[in-house]
Amino acid sequence: MLGKLMQNCRKPEGFAGRLILAGMNYGHSNISRWGLSHLHAKKDAHILDIGCGGGANIKRLLAMCPQGYVEGIDYSEQSVAVSRKKNRDDLGKRCNIRQGSVSCLPYKDGAFNVVTAFETVYFWPDIANDFREVRRVLKPDGRFLICNEASDPKDGTWTEKIDGMRIYSGDELIRLLLSSGFAVTGNDTQGKGRLCLIAGKEKEHE
Repeated sequence: MLGKLMQNCRKPEGFAGRLILAGMNYGHSNISRWGLSHLHAKKDAHILDIGCGGGANIKRLLAMCPQGYVEGIDYSEQSVAVSRKKNRDDLGKRCNIRQGSVSCLPYKDGAFNVVTAFETVYFWPDIANDFREVRRVLKPDGRFLICNEASDPKDGTWTEKIDGMRIYSGDELIRLLLSSGFAVTGNDTQGKGRLCLIAGKEKEHE
């Protein structure tokens, strides 16, 4: 039972998935707020939250940008359902939430002012390609925020329990971002295993 519950961290499904998503919305609230404190988005920003999980960050982003619009995407059908329920008052008005993969984002080039990825890059199938997809959908002056709780690749606490999970160090993520055409404009840590990176498309203008 515990093993099945842990596997649901990667792709929440069924009853166990609903438990995981509720736990994520509650347990990740502090780090999410900390990560968002690094984001200075305009009130009318168009934002994409990749790996939207239980939808709590979509709600926070909507509050941060009262004249903006937030798209959420997750490859878990359960996550999409829970996120839609969490944001039902704004769904179809100021937000849209769909099922899909970061590896082939269903959005036009340059569609977003901001893209966020909270506690999700661990599970991206081809992170170099996926970073390029994020860059593709960002506007020229857009920002990409990555916020992770675990950032020590040597710590196997979670990777030994969850298939397909990979922990990246901050330095490794920065190298991957640079090789994908980003410029890293913000890098902050808070305590052990908490990381926030901000990257932009400035290299496009060099």
